[in-house]
Amino acid sequence: MHDEQLLRYSRQIMLPAFGIEAQQRLADARVLIVGAGGLGSPAALYLAAAGVGRIVIADDDRVDLSNLQRQILHGQADLGRPKVASAETRLQAINPDLRVTPLHTRLQGTALIEAVSAADLVIDASDNFDTRFAINAACVAARRPLVSGAAIRMEGQLAVFRADLGEGPCYRCLYREGEEAEQTCAENGILAPVVGVIGSLQALEAIKVLTGVGESLHGRLLIFDAARLEFRELRLRPDPACPTCQAGDAAPLDDQGRA
Repeated sequence: MHDEQLLRYSRQIMLPAFGIEAQQRLADARVLIVGAGGLGSPAALYLAAAGVGRIVIADDDRVDLSNLQRQILHGQADLGRPKVASAETRLQAINPDLRVTPLHTRLQGTALIEAVSAADLVIDASDNFDTRFAINAACVAARRPLVSGAAIRMEGQLAVFRADLGEGPCYRCLYREGEEAEQTCAENGILAPVVGVIGSLQALEAIKVLTGVGESLHGRLLIFDAARLEFRELRLRPDPACPTCQAGDAAPLDDQGRA
């Protein structure tokens, strides 16, 4: 690291558990973020600022006026732009050393598998169960750590799944297809800071997994109640009947990226 980088990251490097070694691990890391909206915005911003070397960010949407209340990667001048283009501009303005790869597409099938396999860690900042199931299946197949977040109304959830360790539950052990009704911010609303809290915690957990600093949320589900400002934690166990992570070796994926 050169002198300017040492100064930029000095407040992290000085942490006894962190140091230059952990900072270098971040610089060498490649993180895939699926979703450049409410969750992806704070996650990407903090990972960029913290010194992750490469961020691949995927989203097929464009910036809409209704996004600006909570999706802090984007501004008024970005209306109509692809979210990933807006994200690239903002992230590189924060950290010029960062390499950003914008993917203006909905990752699925072979493209999803390739993007996950090329990453050191995946952040699921998507907003629908089909995408979450597909990302989870790809992470299990490629043995990549997954940091999953969700938020609606004044509630949020966070979990870390470590397929790279070959143990513990996966996302589909927690939710089965068809068991959860799809809920969107457009239909149910969302308080802006709620996604900020969950997205920031996703960045924190990603940094911990990538550097080995601290204890990750692996095997636990964190539930955030913003109305009461309460956090609850649930222990997660592998589902012996899970068709994704308990089907022997990595379950084959179909053209939609599903196990």
